[in-house]
Amino acid sequence: MTPQEALQKYELAIASQSWASIEPLMHQDVCVTFSDGTYKGLQEVKSAFERNFALIIDEEYKISNVHWAYISNTEAVCLLNFNWKGIIDGELCSGGGRGTSVLIKNNGKWQIITEHLGPNES
Repeated sequence: MTPQEALQKYELAIASQSWASIEPLMHQDVCVTFSDGTYKGLQEVKSAFERNFALIIDEEYKISNVHWAYISNTEAVCLLNFNWKGIIDGELCSGGGRGTSVLIKNNGKWQIITEHLGPNES
């Protein structure tokens, strides 16, 4: 698997709203920054994702405008845009922003070690 394929799997895993699909793509020491805070380690990141999944029903999640800033045999860094839509408290909601993902090759598998998601440029 390439880092590009790992990112595609990640996009599909998020859209599935299943932590079991996301977890194999995350390094055990993963750090993720969302708009509500930074989560460190697999358990904190799992809790953050599961809170989002419980909040947003029937979420659709898309990644676009991926720019691979660096790729080696063991590390990869990309910049991306993301968009989501789903139902929150019975109302259709949507949002998006931009992010940076860093992947590393761990035991022969590409995994996300850090991800930072934030708003679009104003």
